Amino acid sequence: MARKEHVSETPATQWLRRHKVVFSEHPYEYEEHGGTDGSSRALGVDEHIVIKTLIMQDESAKPLVILMHGDRKVSTKNLARQIGCKSIEPCKPEVANRHSGFLIGGTSPFGTRKAMPVYVEDSILSLDHIYINGGRRGYLIGIAPSVLSDVLGAKPVQCALED
Repeated sequence: MARKEHVSETPATQWLRRHKVVFSEHPYEYEEHGGTDGSSRALGVDEHIVIKTLIMQDESAKPLVILMHGDRKVSTKNLARQIGCKSIEPCKPEVANRHSGFLIGGTSPFGTRKAMPVYVEDSILSLDHIYINGGRRGYLIGIAPSVLSDVLGAKPVQCALED
C-alpha cells in the first residue's frame, strides 16, 4: 500500500517502533468534538473497530487508561468493581493531558508521559484489526489488537455499555 503522506513521529509512534510493532498510518481531517464517529467516517471503517483511549482516575486520583470500542461507553461502576477500586471517573482534560502528555482528541495509550495501568475491553482483543490514536489529533494507526495485551500489557476487563 502506498503511503499517502508522511506523518512526523509522535511519542506513540516512537514507542511502537522501539517495541518493533508493525502499524499502518492513517491521517485524516480532524473534526473538533468529532470523536470516533468522525474518525471512522473519515477512514471509511466501522466505528466499533476504532478504539478510544480514555484517561480516568480512581478514588485516590491515581490515573489509569481504559481502551474502549468507539461505539461503546465505559461503565465506570463495572470497571471499578473489576479492578478493585471504590470508584472511577474520567479525568478533567487538563489532568488527562498532564498524565498522558497528549491533547484530548490525540491521546494514545503508547508512549504516555506517565506509566499508568492500562485496561482494555475484552471484546477488542478478539477483533482482526483495530484503529487507535497514534499520538496526535487527526492521526490513527492500524494495529493487531494482540499488541494491546502482548506488548502494552493491557489487562482485559468487561465494562462496555451500548452507546
